[in-house]
Amino acid sequence: MAFTPSNLPDLLDHGFDTVIDVRSPAEYAEDHVPGAINLPVLDDDERARVGTIYKQVSPFDARKIGAALVFRNAAHHVETALSHHDGAWRPLVYCWRGGQRSGSFAWLLAEIGWRSEVIRGGYKTYRRLVADMLHREALPFRFVQLGGYTGTAKTELLPYLAQRGVQVIDLEGLANHRGSLLGSMGGQPAQKGFESAVARQLCRLDPARPVLVEAESSKIGDLLIPPSLWQGMKKAPWIEVSAPIVARTEYLVRAYDDILSDSAALHAKLAPLKAHRGEALVAQWIALSAAGDMRALTRSLMEDHYDPAYAKSMKAMSPKVIGRVETEGLSPGDLETVAAEIEAALQLMET
Repeated sequence: MAFTPSNLPDLLDHGFDTVIDVRSPAEYAEDHVPGAINLPVLDDDERARVGTIYKQVSPFDARKIGAALVFRNAAHHVETALSHHDGAWRPLVYCWRGGQRSGSFAWLLAEIGWRSEVIRGGYKTYRRLVADMLHREALPFRFVQLGGYTGTAKTELLPYLAQRGVQVIDLEGLANHRGSLLGSMGGQPAQKGFESAVARQLCRLDPARPVLVEAESSKIGDLLIPPSLWQGMKKAPWIEVSAPIVARTEYLVRAYDDILSDSAALHAKLAPLKAHRGEALVAQWIALSAAGDMRALTRSLMEDHYDPAYAKSMKAMSPKVIGRVETEGLSPGDLETVAAEIEAALQLMET
């Protein structure tokens, strides 16, 4: 049998016990149905080998060798990863387009006695549903952007707000990037994987209530904010957080300790700013870094780079600011108070 979802929430709310992605590890790593486990019936090398035989020898020979590999790998999965399941287990299987790989594996599972089904159209169906939501259709949410100068702990405020029941999307968390020049947090997901994570978050939200998202540019690191979400964000009103430069400096010294402590990586990130801020200023930053004066460096980065850029952006966008929250500090207690004020501002939108 084939499972045929009509929209993304239907697919994510599939009702099966386990979703199995039988594509190669490289395909799975780029993107996959949320929650799916990877049990490849062809690994990356085997898939490449079968593809080469298909093109250079014949489709028949490719199918013959591919079948032997698929069932050999499938047998291994049954003996290992799937051996603990009882007869009532219901797996949902998919491959690239719902063809031979998933069909063969699902058939084998059904022959054993498990109630297996495949996703009609495979991963391509899933990806089309994600693209429909994030690229082709207007999102039904009322977004509110959380703005403020760099160092006002906007990202750190999101968990405080979520604990209060506020609907939030942490785009920087999903993108694994802090959204600024010094914001790298290691490797980012692939664009498709990022969009899957965003879509999954959106499917959990109530369109009748506001959704708070941190103010961003159209890119977070190397990843693009999906078009439908970006259009919703551009039209959204803002709530702005402000804090004194001293408090922001102390916060950023803590929050960016990893990159500030890595002199080589920091200097490499600062070098491109010579074209925008001048060689003398960048040389000053590098000297402060070499001297270990991270507070002076961080304060100068805000006053001479981040703050002017933010002010210029605000002048160009002129967003509708529906609330401003001021705080003298950015300790956990201060952030709890700020979160309460933001929650109150959002509740006014629901009345």
